[in-house]
Amino acid sequence: MSELESLHFQSVSFAGLAPGARLIVLGAVHGNETCGTQAIRRVIAEIESGRLGIVAGSVTFVPVTNPLAYARHQRMGDRNLNRNLVPTETPAEFEDRIANWLCPLLAQHDALLDLHSFHTAGQPFVMLGPEDNTGTLEPFARSVEETALALSLGVHRFVDGWLDTYATGVARRLAAGASSREADVHYGVGTTEYMRAQGGIALTLECGQHDDPAAPEVAWRAIHNALAHLKLTDSPAPSPVNEREALRLYQVIDRAHADDRFSRGWSSFDHVHAGEVIGTRHDGTPVRADSEGYVVFPNPDALPGQEWFYLAKPSVRV
Repeated sequence: MSELESLHFQSVSFAGLAPGARLIVLGAVHGNETCGTQAIRRVIAEIESGRLGIVAGSVTFVPVTNPLAYARHQRMGDRNLNRNLVPTETPAEFEDRIANWLCPLLAQHDALLDLHSFHTAGQPFVMLGPEDNTGTLEPFARSVEETALALSLGVHRFVDGWLDTYATGVARRLAAGASSREADVHYGVGTTEYMRAQGGIALTLECGQHDDPAAPEVAWRAIHNALAHLKLTDSPAPSPVNEREALRLYQVIDRAHADDRFSRGWSSFDHVHAGEVIGTRHDGTPVRADSEGYVVFPNPDALPGQEWFYLAKPSVRV
């Protein structure tokens, strides 16, 4: 049996007796991010044992969204599943096959909680979608509901501006003559963007560093809080967190060459001063922060032409 023939897609659903919201929870969209998988399996066991009851609506769990990447213990199978997520009649990469199964499943739900982790040390945070707008990039009309769910998950840091910033990066790549698929704004569409396009609300929860033993607990608590907030369980609704830090992404810097190097071991949300050197290009050119702010998603293993790190500034969003 080949590697692909041994793989399968799995979702586990529970429905209450009363009508209600339809939540879907994803783990291991990236195969080396397993905190969500661990937390989802723990919650499934609680429901199956009767320790946790679904009293209304429904919840669907996908413990391993990308089974190929998960089996290989790496971020991607053939490509990043959380980019260019759309069904296709001509699947070429394994992630295309996932999309053909996953996208219709997402469309059957009202809300998405996508559980992730990140490369370097740092505190957990929630990625919010856009504010309500009627624009062409990511029109949205449910930001109040989405933000309320985000505030219930139990973490204190909130980040938005993803697709806007990605689109700015795409414009820069196109101006530089790039022809790769990363030079397409639709390549920035992942699970949450696809979910919002289907009329739902969607959050990415980054639960901590990949191997942080606290990350599965962050994910487990968030699932319980989301279930209670949406009234799928009879647990008291969690109070919105009081201490909040809101940041907005505003710039993405790509890695141009395999020999581009960071100036030090950056972690997400490390503070930077205007003019501070964040990294050095292979030809010795320094890459500096253009203003006071924060480094987000630093990826020392980024491939040339892909996102190396983001910059963020304080926001008043929440």
